[in-house]
Amino acid sequence: MGILYSEPMCQAAYDDDIHKLQKLISANPKNVNVQDEGTGDTPIIAACRQGHLRTVKYLLDYNANVSIRNKKERTCLHYATRRTFSFLDYLMIAILMPILLIGYLIMEEKQRKNVKLMELLLATKVEVNAVDYKGNTGLHYACQRKSQRIIPLLLEKNADVSIQNKNQETPLDIAKRLQFHKIVTLLTKSMVKADMFSGPGVPTAVAYPHIKSSIG
Repeated sequence: MGILYSEPMCQAAYDDDIHKLQKLISANPKNVNVQDEGTGDTPIIAACRQGHLRTVKYLLDYNANVSIRNKKERTCLHYATRRTFSFLDYLMIAILMPILLIGYLIMEEKQRKNVKLMELLLATKVEVNAVDYKGNTGLHYACQRKSQRIIPLLLEKNADVSIQNKNQETPLDIAKRLQFHKIVTLLTKSMVKADMFSGPGVPTAVAYPHIKSSIG
């Protein structure tokens, strides 16, 4: 079920209605960062919830603030990293996969759009290590959803692998618990590459004991 916003600007962004966005911004340019009373979402958060690439581009062109948090302490980046296939997506893919690989092409196109959305946000001043009310960063959510194309983009922007959420789990802990072995390897290599020593004479495996088993 979709979201019904009290703010017309947020609803237009959620619905990917560029024409309505244009009218609302023309009437009042400050509308670009208006927050919905119920959720605290801004238009760009609403657009990121749905993965509406063209709407996000449009809002960024009008200097949408990517740092504003909603009532769950989430920024637009959190919602971009939480993007995944819906049940309907999986159903369409399953039905169409045998037909000239149409299902595969649909899946690839959706993943490509998610990557492009992430690249757009990471090109701004978005806070890559912002934590929400659960203590999760975007990297936590990307690991939960096995987003192997998104994780390298976050790591390139210095996403912190060592941040613990309120369940005392780091992104690496999540990947290990879910047995996402390729992601475990990716995160471990990133930590070692970024900082072989966390301080004078302190090896990474000692400074971050939760990765010890992954590096030997």
